[in-house]
Amino acid sequence: MISDHDTIAAISTAIGEAALSVIRLSGSLARQVAETVISPSVGWQKVVPRQLYRAQVKSSEGTTLDDGLMVFFQAPSSYTGEDLIEFHGHGGLLVTQKVYEAILHAGARAAGPGEFTQRAFLNSKMDLTQAEAVMDLIHAQSTLAMKAAQQQLSGAIGREALELKQTLLPVLAHVEAYIDFPEEDISPDTGTALMARMDEVIQRTHRLLDTAEQGRILRQGARTVICGEPNVGKSSLLNLLLGFERAIVSPLAGTTRDTLEEVIQVHGIPLRLVDTAGLRGDGADGIEQMGMERTRRELDRADLILEVVDASVPAHLARRVNLPADLESRRILLLNKMDLGRAVGWPVDGVCLSCQNGEGVEALRDAIRKAFLEKGTLLGNHPLAINARHQRCFEKVGERVLAAKHALEKGLAPEYIALDLREALQAIGEVVGMVDVEQVLDVIFSSFCIGK
Repeated sequence: MISDHDTIAAISTAIGEAALSVIRLSGSLARQVAETVISPSVGWQKVVPRQLYRAQVKSSEGTTLDDGLMVFFQAPSSYTGEDLIEFHGHGGLLVTQKVYEAILHAGARAAGPGEFTQRAFLNSKMDLTQAEAVMDLIHAQSTLAMKAAQQQLSGAIGREALELKQTLLPVLAHVEAYIDFPEEDISPDTGTALMARMDEVIQRTHRLLDTAEQGRILRQGARTVICGEPNVGKSSLLNLLLGFERAIVSPLAGTTRDTLEEVIQVHGIPLRLVDTAGLRGDGADGIEQMGMERTRRELDRADLILEVVDASVPAHLARRVNLPADLESRRILLLNKMDLGRAVGWPVDGVCLSCQNGEGVEALRDAIRKAFLEKGTLLGNHPLAINARHQRCFEKVGERVLAAKHALEKGLAPEYIALDLREALQAIGEVVGMVDVEQVLDVIFSSFCIGK
């Protein structure tokens, strides 16, 4: 059975050929295991924590496997809070694997996904929001996503949760005191003060929930759908923004019959670009019709819509994309093929562009940034961007505190108020992992890479 007390080991660098590889060991027997296979040049008796030493790794037969550097982090002053040893060796596939196998043979167990960070959490080196931020930082695909992950890693969300708890605890304490001593009635002034504290929690919770959409975009990328008639330059636009030929460009209508996705960043905003099949009326075959149906589905769930038109053709001859009213604010009109001249009838607020020579691409980037500024989904001065799990917890906090406030206003039995407040405090605890959330931990850390 897997135990939290086992000494674990993992290759912490990506698989492949590189200059260096890093192998980690963590656990109460980390040093004992390491002494079996790793020989520092100064001898283990002279090893000082947090200093690098030249070291050799030998197999059980005494054969030298690699010559590199090692460092010892003594508990509790390590990433995991346990004794932790790193060996920095040559980054070849075979040599790294052989060193890793020697360490496992000496008594370590292969670490599971995220097990090093999970131990850091279990040993109170970080709260659960900081543990999640480690993976957010690794997966960050834009400067804003990296900034949000770093702020969460510093404990920003955990501090917000702690302040909510500190605001709510005196309210629960007062209500429970009234349950124990009913002769001490809750006066109108006291009731007003308690409701003011609950209002503060509700308002702060709403501010946190307002960052959920921002968090989704930073972690997953804003779903940006490129749409329009066939042959207006949708695939050319995708290639232009990517900087390489990802989509096939052809003068034949209907070349793009399925959606293509790629991720880029524009002014620090991660965009998940979706190139779609051209929308037209008659003449499409069965496969092209399926492609157009997929385009319509993509439009329904888009965060941003880049509608491309051929500006060299008079506007009254073009077939524009019809969007529901709720999606209209997400549209940016791109007047493509400006190198061929601009025909009559096109709106002046469209972004003028030429995918042929790249003219107007910076204006497009600025328009994208402006669109997200107006929607309020950029970081700005707000440091937080909660994820879906945080969102569910904070929603429960707001719901339970609001229910407690209504119960107090209606003069219901204090037991009902106390129950709602306890559930709110439990939800706050779930954010940072202060309650029994074993199933939540399994889900979170299973998404980590091995060795982190």
